[in-house]
Amino acid sequence: MLQEKLDAMKAASAEIVPPETLAIMQKAKETLAASGILDRAIKVGDTLPDFSLADAQGRQFGLTELRRMGPVFISIYRGVW
Repeated sequence: MLQEKLDAMKAASAEIVPPETLAIMQKAKETLAASGILDRAIKVGDTLPDFSLADAQGRQFGLTELRRMGPVFISIYRGVW
């Protein structure tokens, strides 16, 4: 279902984004793939080193501390382009 939504979004954007822009985006995608960056990206099930982040109230929480409370789900949000 997610893949279907992503495919629909891709098709819709292809209709409104100029072809020269799509070509630039495709070239950048190919360049990134060729760089090997995908091999170094975080993947589902990877074990991460401990790190600390602040919550919405500014309190610091470490990954190790959170793991003691139970399973940890981490969502990486890259923001709006």
